[in-house]
Amino acid sequence: MEEVRIGLFIDYENLAIGAREDLGITFDFRPIADALAERGRVVVRRAYADWSRFHEDRQMLVDNHIELIEIPQRKGAVRKNAADIKMAVDAVELAFERDYVTTFVLCTGDSDFSPLVHKLRELNKSVIGVGLRASTSKLLPPACDEFLFYENLDGVDVPQAKVIRRGKPEPSQPTRNLENLDVLISQTLGGLHRAADDEVRISRLKRALLRKDSTFAESDYGFRSFSELLRNLAERGKVQLDSSSRKGDPVVSFPEEGRGEAAAFELLVSTMKKMKSGEPVALSGLKDEMRKKDSAFSEKQYGYGGFLQFVKAASTQGVVNIDFDENSGAYSVRLPG
Repeated sequence: MEEVRIGLFIDYENLAIGAREDLGITFDFRPIADALAERGRVVVRRAYADWSRFHEDRQMLVDNHIELIEIPQRKGAVRKNAADIKMAVDAVELAFERDYVTTFVLCTGDSDFSPLVHKLRELNKSVIGVGLRASTSKLLPPACDEFLFYENLDGVDVPQAKVIRRGKPEPSQPTRNLENLDVLISQTLGGLHRAADDEVRISRLKRALLRKDSTFAESDYGFRSFSELLRNLAERGKVQLDSSSRKGDPVVSFPEEGRGEAAAFELLVSTMKKMKSGEPVALSGLKDEMRKKDSAFSEKQYGYGGFLQFVKAASTQGVVNIDFDENSGAYSVRLPG
């Protein structure tokens, strides 16, 4: 496997001020260094700032072998724009001059760097972003291949007191629970199986999850690693793992006995019985009737791409029969017998 070589670019003012004002802590580079060490070898390390404003931080960065790029002292937005432009120019220059750099890490939450992210990806470079949750633009994470929130990194000790938000209301966070996780994994795994006939390994599944949501992190669900997360799903019968061919990167599949959709098939049957007492039922509208009985029903939580696929699976298992009328171009579903 080709070694990942990383070029690291730090918008230092963005991170340092964000850590102080959003989290109430002093910025420490070590958690970022540890996170990147797990992903590849950092061959370029540069931080951009007016260093006269960060005297106490300079030694910490030098100790971590970071090149300090001085941005001449100017006022307000002029200084900030100078740092942004210099960092963007250097990153693009490195992308052209150093082909061996495969991944760029941009430590900033500023949406002004979104065009740089797009350009680097256009040049076939992977881009990882690092920023503070409260001060990161919503536009930046989706543009990256992966986005790490600084406060979620191992080694960042955030005070238990309420996080300071620069006077802004605390943004609502998505609910991170196992039910949401089951749906996300099933949808993604089902999509990978539909897209190709070959086996799906956990490394490929993780890459697909990051393409869907660059901020995805197993730690948000209480797991130390993605392998631990998959083992938990396997223990609960949501997936099946086979490590016989490659121990460190097992194959992930749905259990042979099914995806746990037996209760959903029962809901399908009971809904049809109630609708027309065993008569054929039009596929269109059937899902809405099922949701009237169970508002939480969704075929996607079982890994199906659509309701038709779910009903076809029920037909394969003999739960229902499905017919297609060429004249009307519509499907109908009926109970066996």
